[in-house]
Amino acid sequence: MPEGADATANVEGDAAEAPAATPLREPAGGVPDVITTPEGLARMAADFAAGSGPIAADAERASGFRYGQATYLAQFKRAGAGIALVDTDALPDLSILNEAFGDAEWVFHAASQDLPGMRDLGLVPASVFDTELAARLLGWPKVGLAAVVERELGLALAKEHSAQDWSTRPLPHSWLVYAALDVEVLLELRDALHGHLVEAGKLAWATEEFEAVRTAPPPEPRVDPWRRTSGSHQIRDQRGLAIVKSLWEARDKEAQRRDTSPGRVLRDAAIVAAAQARPSSLEALVQIREWQSKGTRRRAPFWYPAIEAAMSLPERQLPPKRGPRGDGPPQPRVWKDKRPEAALRLAEARDVVTTLTERHDVPAENLLQPDALRRCCWEYRGGGEQWIRSFLAGRGARSWQIDLIAADLAEAFARAHAAHESHQASAEPAED
Repeated sequence: MPEGADATANVEGDAAEAPAATPLREPAGGVPDVITTPEGLARMAADFAAGSGPIAADAERASGFRYGQATYLAQFKRAGAGIALVDTDALPDLSILNEAFGDAEWVFHAASQDLPGMRDLGLVPASVFDTELAARLLGWPKVGLAAVVERELGLALAKEHSAQDWSTRPLPHSWLVYAALDVEVLLELRDALHGHLVEAGKLAWATEEFEAVRTAPPPEPRVDPWRRTSGSHQIRDQRGLAIVKSLWEARDKEAQRRDTSPGRVLRDAAIVAAAQARPSSLEALVQIREWQSKGTRRRAPFWYPAIEAAMSLPERQLPPKRGPRGDGPPQPRVWKDKRPEAALRLAEARDVVTTLTERHDVPAENLLQPDALRRCCWEYRGGGEQWIRSFLAGRGARSWQIDLIAADLAEAFARAHAAHESHQASAEPAED
């Protein structure tokens, strides 16, 4: 056997013999009863006020089943208090917990997903630790809760109930086990990741990121949300777009009335098919393949007036083919023609980002928001590092991000300017 073959075999053998993750089947203290009454919530508040340390938190929604993103179950855990499961359909105001939790740190996995719902429940964390964001900053390739728990704690979390209709009542016991396990090891995971952040010299970065997530304002309402109908890019004419818009608005109103996910009220494919066919009668509508399922066909008389309204709109009231332009720069593919020096800046900036992400083992999107980078490259007119720092701060970049990238971007922009000047000089006709 060649030298080194034994070593290779041993390495492969060691990998093959690596212990499998231990399944985590139930919380150590069992699954508590779901809290559904004000009296139960008051007892929970007292228990958590008497507890100590950070508070693990999670929330379950009914995405894809209900209209909106309301929280239907909230889970918490604290040392000395154990796990609490709160029915937030029965108890939509949890503000009593703010005083009980005090200034304790809240631990989430993917806090940006759960914080809006917590705010709707009247809850405002004093500080946040996000285990998903910590894993991203550490450069881990898989950052889902199950993957991070398995990597760090050697435990296997079942995820078979992640996409359930959490508005279901009563909630099945197996679902409650799943919900309780989501906070069972979150505090232990937080401590381990905190240690890794300290070792990597990234704790200060993480602290800024956590605070940015905690204080992030609600997103601005979308302009023309109907344009996001799946498949609507196939509709090229304004009359067809009017049908998409009319059906989308009718569907949204009905979905809100029924508290049902819009896709369960009328599928996007049916909306787009009607826009393509432009049926001139109810009979023609139900001949369309996407309208021939039993439920859609039965409800066709309800939807047809929206199509009629779109068909009867005057030309001047039809929606434009393109939606309103945002305030951002155009697509980078046209920069070379519209603003060549900006295209050079973007190419140089991308090289800077690649170098820094590899050097610091952090994803590019966490190093700097891609939109902020593009805008910086497009809008730069000089000013060097100081201008870049000011601009990025105005776009919400954190101090650690600015400190890491601003000087390198200034040098990159200087190189782009020199290349642009050189190209222009070589393109000028020679003097006689």
